[in-house]
Amino acid sequence: MIKKFAWLVLSAFTLPAAVADSNVRLGEFSQNHLTGWERKSFKGETRYHLQKLDGVTVLVADSHASGSGLFKEQAIDLEQTPILNWSWRIANRLPGLDEQSKAGDDYAARVYVLVKGGLAFWQTKAINYVWSSNSAKDRIWPNAFAGDHAMMLALRGPEAPLNSWQTEKRNVRADFKQLFGEDVRRIDAVAIMTDTDNSNGSVSAVYGDIWFSKD
Repeated sequence: MIKKFAWLVLSAFTLPAAVADSNVRLGEFSQNHLTGWERKSFKGETRYHLQKLDGVTVLVADSHASGSGLFKEQAIDLEQTPILNWSWRIANRLPGLDEQSKAGDDYAARVYVLVKGGLAFWQTKAINYVWSSNSAKDRIWPNAFAGDHAMMLALRGPEAPLNSWQTEKRNVRADFKQLFGEDVRRIDAVAIMTDTDNSNGSVSAVYGDIWFSKD
């Protein structure tokens, strides 16, 4: 079975040089474009579309028994810009799922960061920052399909309010050190996914701009 974390292991292994800037912008949804973002589908199609919300353009995701995501392949120098920034909100949860099982590996919202293993694809590693429906905030567990090659970190849990913006700042380099015991100096791609293909549920989420910064 294709593992959800592995869909970023692409055929090309040469990436553009990381930008050593104070901010590296990946998802400029507020500028009303999805430049550089590509789609990958597992089952059906989660609908991703840009929409104005409270006067700002955002990325809206609607999933109905579907599992597809958007990814952007871009090298990020974590020595220069280790902090991943974004905002998100969800409209509803997926109650009753065992998120540590394959049948429950669905999330209202998740943001991936990935380090590719090159030709040794089995060395690919990913952190899934997830908005969990059933796991407590800050809980960590290995992905049900990928094992300890993809670690799940619940930034928001069932206690988080619905339809309320939450702002995230994560030191990705520090998170790789904590979760994998490795000093990762570069990531190769970022992805977004709202998925309900295992549980056959329905969920909606909204994502704001995504960027890396020095602090």
